[in-house]
Amino acid sequence: MAFVVQDYGEQCRAVIEAADTPCLLGPGEPNAQVADQLNSLQVGDLFERPIVDPDLARCCLSALWLLHNFLDESHTLCQSIETSEGSYWHAIMHRREPDYSNSKYWFRRVGDHPLYKSLGPAARMAAVGRDKMAIFEHDWDPYAFVDLCEWSSRGNVDEMMCRLVAQEEWKLLFDYCYRKAIGETD
Repeated sequence: MAFVVQDYGEQCRAVIEAADTPCLLGPGEPNAQVADQLNSLQVGDLFERPIVDPDLARCCLSALWLLHNFLDESHTLCQSIETSEGSYWHAIMHRREPDYSNSKYWFRRVGDHPLYKSLGPAARMAAVGRDKMAIFEHDWDPYAFVDLCEWSSRGNVDEMMCRLVAQEEWKLLFDYCYRKAIGETD
C-alpha cells in the first residue's frame, strides 16, 4: 500500500508535510518550527475517525516526534507502550540515538512483525542501484539494518541508501499504526 499523506487527519498531515525527508539516521537537530505544533497535539487530534486502539494511536504521536528529531519526546511516549509496535518505535528511536545494541534489544521485543513482509520489498525498491543492496535481497532483517546504519555512521556504507530505507520503514510503520488505531484491517 502506498503512503498517501491525504489519508490522515488534517493536523497529522500538516506535521508530516513539515518534515524534511528522507529520514535521518542519527539524532539530528529537533525541528524547532514544529515544536509548538507538536506540543499542542493530543493523540485524538491526529485522527478524523474514532480511535479503537489507543496504544497504536500513541505510537503515531511518538512517530511524529521522531520524524522531527525530538528523540526524547518520542522515547517518553513509546517506552510506555507495551506492544510490538511500541517496541518497534522504541527500537527505531534507539537506532537513531545511536545506541545500536539497545535498538537490537527492542527489536527482539518486537518479534516477527507482520510489517516485515512488506518492508523487505519496500527496502529493495528504495535501495535499487545503491551500494550494499544485497542485504535487502531476502526478507526484512531489522538487526542487519541496524548494523547497516552503524556501518553508515562510520562511512562504510551509502548513507543516502540507508536514509531512503529508513524513510520507507517509517512510512510503512506509521501507516500500519494509523490504520489499526482506527480499526482498519488489511
